[in-house]
Amino acid sequence: MKIELIPPAVKNGFKRILQPLIARLVRLHLNPNWFTTLSFFIIILSAVAFSRGSLRWGAFLLLLGGLLDMVDGAVARASNRVTRFGALYDSVLDRYAEIAVFFGIAYYFVHKIGEGSEHAHIISMVVFLAMAGSLMVSYVRARAEGLDFECRVGFLQRPERLVLISLGALLNDSWLIVALIVIAFFANLTALQRLVHIWRSEKAAKWNNLPPDIPHE
Repeated sequence: MKIELIPPAVKNGFKRILQPLIARLVRLHLNPNWFTTLSFFIIILSAVAFSRGSLRWGAFLLLLGGLLDMVDGAVARASNRVTRFGALYDSVLDRYAEIAVFFGIAYYFVHKIGEGSEHAHIISMVVFLAMAGSLMVSYVRARAEGLDFECRVGFLQRPERLVLISLGALLNDSWLIVALIVIAFFANLTALQRLVHIWRSEKAAKWNNLPPDIPHE
């Protein structure tokens, strides 16, 4: 069963809202990689804002960078400029940007609570687990698609993670920690969910490829 934190109807509705902007950008013949690069630097600024304790600015810049990250792929598809390098470039910058955000958040909490304190250690572990889960979600998909499997399933994909961090930061420190705990748990769960999805897909493919005279149990 496919479960998503942000329903597909919401995602599709948001994409429809962006269509006029996408069409305008395509008419301007802008390179999709420009938006990838701009998104990366804006999210880096978000990480800096988080590290300095400017949580609301960090949240705003993170959402803006995430929005631009959606635009680059849409512009590439609409203008028929999808390339393998572009896909790789986007994926690599996304991972570095996400690492930077988690690093900025960890720096903020450790600096605020006090380096060496027990609470700082606990929060650092939560941030580490959230970052590890986020990276593994992307890794499992990339590895699966390299083996010719479709792997877009998952409860907590990148847009959901960005929204959770932003909402938590917009509220206060406590809610940001809650968001990190949710990500730490569900991102790793999503990686496992994708692993199970590939296992089931391969198992189904084996049954479908059996000769018709062999009974299926």
